[in-house]
Amino acid sequence: MSNTVAVVTGAAGGIGAAVSQRLLESGASVMLTDVRADALERTAVTLGEVHEGRLRWRPADCAVDRDLSAVLADAASLGPVTMYVANAGVFVGFGLGAADALWSQSWDVNVMAHVRAARQLIPGWLERGAGTWVTTASAAGLLTQLGSPTYSVTKHAAVAFAEWLRVTYGDRGIAVTCLCPMGVNTQMLRDGADSPDPAQREAARAVLQSAPALEPLEVADVLLEAVGRGEFLALPHPEVLDFFRRKSGDYDRWLAGMQRHRRSLDGP
Repeated sequence: MSNTVAVVTGAAGGIGAAVSQRLLESGASVMLTDVRADALERTAVTLGEVHEGRLRWRPADCAVDRDLSAVLADAASLGPVTMYVANAGVFVGFGLGAADALWSQSWDVNVMAHVRAARQLIPGWLERGAGTWVTTASAAGLLTQLGSPTYSVTKHAAVAFAEWLRVTYGDRGIAVTCLCPMGVNTQMLRDGADSPDPAQREAARAVLQSAPALEPLEVADVLLEAVGRGEFLALPHPEVLDFFRRKSGDYDRWLAGMQRHRRSLDGP
């Protein structure tokens, strides 16, 4: 990937930092961005010790057009942006009573940030005849997320938008890959498991009991392999494909199974 210039959002830690590391190790140049300025700086300094000449970073909220434009302008110092990893996400809003503000935040970060970035990048990629778009969604976007309607709905929308990009531009030089892991050992998942909110703990337990949590670098490796093969779905947990097939094969049976799973998680 020596000719790749990538922008990675949500790059301060977790999957974003891991993907950035693997891209740098493969020879790509990378612009890191995240709303968490202090954590982003720590990650950038660590990665920059080895890859300084091919790394830039800028704190920003890439759900905001103005911030996104500034990030893309800074990334241009590395060369034309050829890959965008829409990785930033939020896991907020649990139960039917989730506040409207949390629904709005989930839509803005998990979905509309992708739309706004695509608006800025896709036209130029079409002119050049090449570009790579990566969405970090979730297995929740193919299945569901117990405990959190906001996460389940917006991750379904993130998958749907990536799918639409692939259908619309995939035969015009734009590669699109959608990452859908289950549990990943990130701060987001750890915070959920330790939350005082029963619905949030249920959401985290549902993830942790479905399959072993993977390390972020393991997820990054699967993602970049899928990108290299031109595949749409990147599934670090291969069982997700089995679950997805069961869902599509017999929806009512799958829903009944998920209800049983939910009941098994009921408790403190």
